[in-house]
Amino acid sequence: MECHWESLALPEANDYLCSMQQFKKVAYYTLGCKLNFSETSAIAGQLQAAGYARVKFEDDPDIFVINTCSVTDNADKKCRNVVRRALRVNPDAVVVVIGCYAQLKPAEIAAIPGVNLVLGAGEKFDIIEYLESDKITAKGRSAVGAIKDVKQFVPAFSIGDRTRTFLKVQDGCNYFCAFCTIPLARGRSRSADVASTLAKAQEAAEAGAREIVLTGVNIGDFGHGSDEKLIDLLQALDGLEGVERFRISSIEPNLLSDEIIHFVAESKKFVPHFHIPLQSGSDTVLQAMRRRYRSELYRQRVEAIKTLMPDACIGVDVIVGFPGEGEREFKETQSFLAELDISYLHVFTYSERPNTTALRIEDVVDPPVRNERNKLLRLLSHRKLQAFYRSQVGKTWDVLFEAGEARDFMYGFTPNYVRVKAPYDAACINRSLAVSLGELGKDMCLEAKVLEFPQLQALAV
Repeated sequence: MECHWESLALPEANDYLCSMQQFKKVAYYTLGCKLNFSETSAIAGQLQAAGYARVKFEDDPDIFVINTCSVTDNADKKCRNVVRRALRVNPDAVVVVIGCYAQLKPAEIAAIPGVNLVLGAGEKFDIIEYLESDKITAKGRSAVGAIKDVKQFVPAFSIGDRTRTFLKVQDGCNYFCAFCTIPLARGRSRSADVASTLAKAQEAAEAGAREIVLTGVNIGDFGHGSDEKLIDLLQALDGLEGVERFRISSIEPNLLSDEIIHFVAESKKFVPHFHIPLQSGSDTVLQAMRRRYRSELYRQRVEAIKTLMPDACIGVDVIVGFPGEGEREFKETQSFLAELDISYLHVFTYSERPNTTALRIEDVVDPPVRNERNKLLRLLSHRKLQAFYRSQVGKTWDVLFEAGEARDFMYGFTPNYVRVKAPYDAACINRSLAVSLGELGKDMCLEAKVLEFPQLQALAV
């Protein structure tokens, strides 16, 4: 792979030892999606194995690794803010920037004062080589190869929360939607085989994960180019010992087959929670976005889920203000979402991204109109979530309670992704307990009565 690393020469043995002595403490900051969190953990694991200690951001690290997102302009600004924050902690630290923003705009990032090194999608997993170069203390360098040459799949899972882990099962995307830069930042769709992915999930289980969330750019495309499919992976994972729950993070509606829906409905480990990107309820806009489905197929998927799993939680991604979205098209989206039996929305305001085909569409929506539409759909999302939570009051679910900083309450999620709280008890943390769901509080949590609480306390004593 051709990289734009200026005259990189790996150090001689003595220089190598010096560099290992010089840089020991590394802090990480992750922006963006669950996939980024899993990859940050994988990189941290590599560095730890090589003798680098992972420390908190505020603990005067020698090296900062910032894993970036570039879905929106706001994500780009966040990267700059994190760099400035890192330099306030240690002005002499080495700052390394990786991730989607790094692949898309390496020169722009390298020009940020204080950035030492920018690594692209194909280089970030070779970070040790670059850190141990005698040129690492220089500023504004980058090693970013052409995205078309990035073909390797590197498995990963997040570490740090023993309750839940994000397992990377797929990377890249072949769809090239009109608004999206992800194929330009991550390359073509690729994944490991079922056996390798199952082994990685076993590692996560042995590390203590009670719930595994499957992540990727387009996980429904798992096995692309082979005779294996996502359903094969789901069936294999369903038999994995040591994991209580599996959750599918996001899946395209055209890849969410009836077979997968029926499988989840019958599974004891895959939970009734789906996140299905929609982007628009207007077929006109969907076509302009180059999405591979229309609203009727999306409706069918939601109805199929709710028929088999009436209590299922369904989240939806939607974009407002895409070029050509007039008032009529927005109303179509608003009405479509209002009628659907869904649980919540993730609402994104369209922002122009370089090298995307949406830039060719002339009917641009004014930014104030985009922002107003965002507010309207966020209000709809709030009403949907309240209605879904209230539909669960009085029901009994197993809740996996999680560790938290507060000691007044402990928090957790039901299988169908309802957030609940109960009076704190250390013996309950990282355990699944049957609870009865009470009223909805102002903090958007259902109060929970732990039905197994007395037995658990007796065991703890």
